[in-house]
Amino acid sequence: MNQVLTILLIGVIALVGNWIGYHVPPTESLPGILLLALITLIGMGFTRILPFKSPVIVWISLFAMIATSPFFPGNAFTAAAIGKINLLALATPILAYAGLSLGKDIHLFKQLSWRIVVVSLVVFTGTFLFATLFAEAIFKIQGKF
Repeated sequence: MNQVLTILLIGVIALVGNWIGYHVPPTESLPGILLLALITLIGMGFTRILPFKSPVIVWISLFAMIATSPFFPGNAFTAAAIGKINLLALATPILAYAGLSLGKDIHLFKQLSWRIVVVSLVVFTGTFLFATLFAEAIFKIQGKF
């Protein structure tokens, strides 16, 4: 229940941030926020019913890709609604939550020492590079480039 409330709180903060920072009225960005929250909750729920452990981000990303893929009904509406939400309006409350969460476990973070910085840089670089390669391959297949 706490996770649902956290997602809803992040959605409300993103809604306000999108309105103040990017001048998108809440009535226009509300469907996108609700769709993002729904996809996130479906991914989190799916992870709980799986017989094995897997990162929730995998399932959330997969469901988001399916919801916006050309064969899924309503994909144009989903993509348009989510497209009205600025990335930074969403990232700000998520990063604030991550910072608070990290602050709660700062003693555990200190035990990881400098190695966590190296691991983080490798993970971020790998994620960026492979996401770029994947997008490049998909765009080439679709003939966009």
